[in-house]
Parts: sequence; C-alpha cells; structure tokens
Amino acid sequence: MGWRILKASLWLDSGKLRNDVALPPIRGRPGEELGWCYMAFIKWIEDHDATGEVAEAYNVWRQANPGRMAMPEILKCFSLRPDFLKSVMHFSDQLHFSVGHLDRQTKEMLATYVSALNQCPY
Repeated sequence: MGWRILKASLWLDSGKLRNDVALPPIRGRPGEELGWCYMAFIKWIEDHDATGEVAEAYNVWRQANPGRMAMPEILKCFSLRPDFLKSVMHFSDQLHFSVGHLDRQTKEMLATYVSALNQCPY
C-alpha cells in the first residue's frame, strides 16, 4: 500500500491558515515566510499489490489508456473502495473525455495547465 499527500495546510507567520496550497513542493508567495505545515496522507493500493476488484479496475483503465502502464495516483486515492473507484472512473470518462464543445486534446491541455497553476503533480 502506498501513502501520498492529499492536502496541506500552512500557517503563515501572520497567524493565518491557508488551505489552498498544493504539495509537493511547498512554496509561498514572494515575501511570505512559511511556518510549520501539517500534511494529511491517504492510503492506496499500488499497481503491483492490486488484487480482485481493484486489479480489475486498474486493468480496465490500462485497456482504455494504451501506452500508460501505471494507474494515475489521483485514481489510486479511491482504491480502498473499488466500487467507488469504478464509479469515479466512469464519471471522469463521461465528464472529461466525451465529445462536446472541446476535443480531448484541448481538455487535456487545460487540465495540465490548471494542474501546473495549482502546483499539482497530477
């Protein structure tokens, strides 16, 4: 089972709490001095440890995404609930990758840009 950062909260020297910081890495705005930070972690099932329903869900994802062998960490967050993982995968596919006003390439580009703005590794 793997552990990954889900969310971070930072105390600034001003005593204010910020919950909008994506980790890693921890970065403040220019001039901000960061104090201590608390990181919440979430357990998940790694690809090589997946069995049963989780392994089936991971295989469904791999078949739908040829050339990408590792399950995305954002989806692994739901691996302890395989029923919910399957629902999230289906919903995500319908929402993000169905034909609409934007093609898939444009949606992927926008998702990548937003992740970069949020300093999100996903």
